[in-house]
Amino acid sequence: MAVSPSESENDAEAMVSALLTASRLLVAVSARSLASVEEALTLPQFRMLVALHTRGPLSLSMLAAELDVQPSTAMRMIDRLVAVGMVLRGTVPSDRRTTLISLTDTGRRTVVEATERRRKEIARIVDAMPTARRRELLKALHAFAEAGAEPSAAPTALPAW
Repeated sequence: MAVSPSESENDAEAMVSALLTASRLLVAVSARSLASVEEALTLPQFRMLVALHTRGPLSLSMLAAELDVQPSTAMRMIDRLVAVGMVLRGTVPSDRRTTLISLTDTGRRTVVEATERRRKEIARIVDAMPTARRRELLKALHAFAEAGAEPSAAPTALPAW
């Protein structure tokens, strides 16, 4: 039995609507987890910290590309994060013209703590789902993340500071 183009379009639209609803939930979870750790940090700034946490120190241009923002926008975000002690700005020893951005211990701890809080809240939501639905969701989310080229959010341990 073949699926007609209109059925396929309806399925795609239903998927987009479901993902938009789920993304609103996830943004709310993210905002709550971030506010409980660091009230002054915006979601875009946190996204920068996460990029540095997962990728390691990056040049300004690589960080801007990673976040899909202009270098001038990334620089303003970096300035704010330097001011609150979350990132450091340095240079590459072999090329003093290249600015290298890295996390401080405070920035790293902020990412780990906010991610752990988010992980716990998402686990609470997942626990409320029927087991069979969880398995379906897992497969779908892996495919979705792969299609969007998003790196895995593997669990991270809190450092022993």
